Formats: sequence, structure tokens, C-alpha cells
Amino acid sequence: MSHTWHKDATPPPFAPTWREWLRILRRALPLGLVTFGCLGLLLLVRCIERPLFGLRRPVTPYITQFVCRSAFWIMGMTHRIQGTRMTQRGAIVANHASWLDIFALNSRQRIYFVAKAEVAGWAGIGWLARATGTVFIRRSRVEAARQKLLFAARLRGGHQLLFFPEGTSSDSLRVLPFKPTLFAAFFEDGLREVLHIQPVTVRYTAPAGANADFYGWWGDMDFAPHLLKTLAAKHPGAVDVMYHAPVAVRDFDDRKALSAAMETAVRSGLKAPASV
Repeated sequence: MSHTWHKDATPPPFAPTWREWLRILRRALPLGLVTFGCLGLLLLVRCIERPLFGLRRPVTPYITQFVCRSAFWIMGMTHRIQGTRMTQRGAIVANHASWLDIFALNSRQRIYFVAKAEVAGWAGIGWLARATGTVFIRRSRVEAARQKLLFAARLRGGHQLLFFPEGTSSDSLRVLPFKPTLFAAFFEDGLREVLHIQPVTVRYTAPAGANADFYGWWGDMDFAPHLLKTLAAKHPGAVDVMYHAPVAVRDFDDRKALSAAMETAVRSGLKAPASV
């Protein structure tokens, strides 16, 4: 683990060589076709789903999963799964290292992300996030009560929400302290007794010869250069998604105790052996 990382550090600019541009184009064209072609299909199907099923989405999550699995195949990245995904009602909490987390976590499970409101305005990612049912929040005390009600409504609707309790992304080599605020929604009357929370660790292995934090995306990093760097990798790395044992919310006294337990579990995944 690096001890020199700082969230405000700026990486050197990425200037692709002509060979890297060829790799970028070879991967970007099919990735864009699959992503935005399926986005159009998803929006069309959602026009039928919404009036018939409301909050429930019986079909469109399969389209999302197809896109996410295809993305890793197109980029040449190895995507490995360890552990068992929970079947109980509740939420997932994970560390946040990169925009790639969205693909890694969505590819194997029906989940709905909780993201900061600014993400809705990001080109490309914002469109995908809105279409796939992401819950957008503003991290302020004024909004806290309303957002807790929104979370509760989605959880009661059977959605498995995915939170990044760190509140920001990192260099992919560490887990930042969890913020317990968002865990409060799980302790609402009628939810605490039935919900489970599953901690998940997302761990990246950099391409051979690259810095260990190659896939980390943090601070003021722009999306486009990071995407180009990812697509340009000659020998792409890997991502491991580790599902830890879920816990019952009712077994914890308060949100701080639950948050601390989830942070400990997620941290343990960065030290565990990678699957092969």
C-alpha cells in the first residue's frame, strides 16, 4: 500500500502513442456500440415496465448486466467473483475506487446505486446512471431527512441499494473511513427487523508494469483521460469482487456500530488472496 497518496494529488497527463490510439479505437468502438445501443433498448423497455410495474424492474436489470459483463470482455480485463451474493432484502456496501466499480458490481447482481447528485450531470455516466435507476443524493443535513425517506421507499419496494460509505473514490489501494450517516435509513421502523446488509470488497490488479494505483480514480481526475488510459492498456489487469457474509440490521444497536462492522469486513478483502 502506498503511503504517499493524497486525495488532491493530480496524476501526470496521459498522452497516448499511436499504438495506444489503435488499441483505444479497437475497444472504444464496440464498447460505445454495446453501451449506448443497449441504453436505447433499456429506455424503450422501461417505457413498458414503468406503467405496469412502477418501482419494480423485472426486465431492464438484465440489459444492464449484459452491458457490464460485455464491457470487461471488450476492455480485455479479467473479472472475478468470490463469495456468495445475498438473497435477502437489504443493501450492499462497498469500497469505491473507480468508475469501473459500476460495471464490476452491476454485472452479477440486480442493484441500484446511490450516488452524489453531481453524477447525474456527467456526460455519458450520468445518462447511464439515470436510466438504470440510480438514487441521487446531496450530502447535507437539510436533505438528510428527505433522503432517508427516499431510501426507505426504495428498500420497501424490494430494491437492493448499493452505497459507497466512503463518500468518495480512492486510489484503489486502500479503504477510506466509512461515513455512518447513510446507514440511518436501515434503522427505520419496519425495515430494521427485516433488512440485511452485505459488505463487498472491490480490488483491482494493475496491468503488468503499471503503477499499482492504475485503475484508481479520485480527486479532480477527469473521466475521459482515465477512460483512454484504461482502454489503451496493452495487457489489461483484473478486478476481483469479494462478497462477504451478510449481516442482519437488527443485530446492531445503531448506525455507527453497523458502519464500523461493514468497514472492517470490506477492509479485510484487500488483504485476502486473489482468486486465480
